[in-house]
Amino acid sequence: MYIGFKHLHSFLPYIFFILGLYLVVVSLIRWKSRNSYNKTDGLLRTIVLSLAHIQLLVGLVLYFISPITQSAFADFGAAMKDSTLRLYAVEHISINILAIVLMTIGSSKAKKEIIEFKKHKLVFIYFGMGIVLILSRIPWHVWPNL
Repeated sequence: MYIGFKHLHSFLPYIFFILGLYLVVVSLIRWKSRNSYNKTDGLLRTIVLSLAHIQLLVGLVLYFISPITQSAFADFGAAMKDSTLRLYAVEHISINILAIVLMTIGSSKAKKEIIEFKKHKLVFIYFGMGIVLILSRIPWHVWPNL
């Protein structure tokens, strides 16, 4: 079960980052061009946010069954002195939850915004911040296929 969740948690980010970066770039272009917000924009925003939430759920399952985090919790003081254990036990999960909260807030604000081109601005800012935060806490040394 652990290996399956680990593979899923390593595969989903590829789809998330491709669509997420596309969403952020398109939102920036459409915001600066003062374009209206259409159904396709809303659908893409929803898909990217859904992928982020699925990734979070898979990550939470991994967090509680992973031998790495179990090792960190066995001696938390020592884990905080080890940068790799600290990344998995604290930094990765907390920063990524914050990133997904930001994207969720941005999605909600964009839905409620009345001025069409400002929806693109909100998506660009909140999803952009979320993606940057997520990229900052990826354990790149174990990223598959790089």
